[in-house]
Amino acid sequence: MASTHTARPHTAKQAWATGLTAFAAVMLMIAGVLDIFRGIMGIAQDDVFVSTRNYVFQFDLTGWGWIHLILGVLAVIVSLGLFQGAMWARVAGVTIAGLIILANFLSLPYYPVWSVVMIAFSGFIIWALCVMRPEEMPTGSRGAPRGP
Repeated sequence: MASTHTARPHTAKQAWATGLTAFAAVMLMIAGVLDIFRGIMGIAQDDVFVSTRNYVFQFDLTGWGWIHLILGVLAVIVSLGLFQGAMWARVAGVTIAGLIILANFLSLPYYPVWSVVMIAFSGFIIWALCVMRPEEMPTGSRGAPRGP
């Protein structure tokens, strides 16, 4: 009976860690796909975005489109690594989400509401990836090779 009692918290921690990893992977996938679409919009038609004058960070909107497209593609690739539980994907996920926050902060005047939404998405991704500890992850999902 004592062995059953000690196994439950460990299983609950594993379920919590697996759930957070899945949450981060799905959120990063969604943020990546949305960033890809935003990048395509910026590259294809600059007039979709509102251009503001006298903004400290003035960039060409086509350039912003390429930045968002590249970040989106990287986010989708990293989210696929998160679905497999790779440790490199956790580190890269925090990095990519941080870069998405930075890019959206700098493009606030061009599309303010969408930028705030993407910043919030990325904040949740960083939280989910940082709150989980590697020892709570299920066995075989710490980036170790699987199979025979």
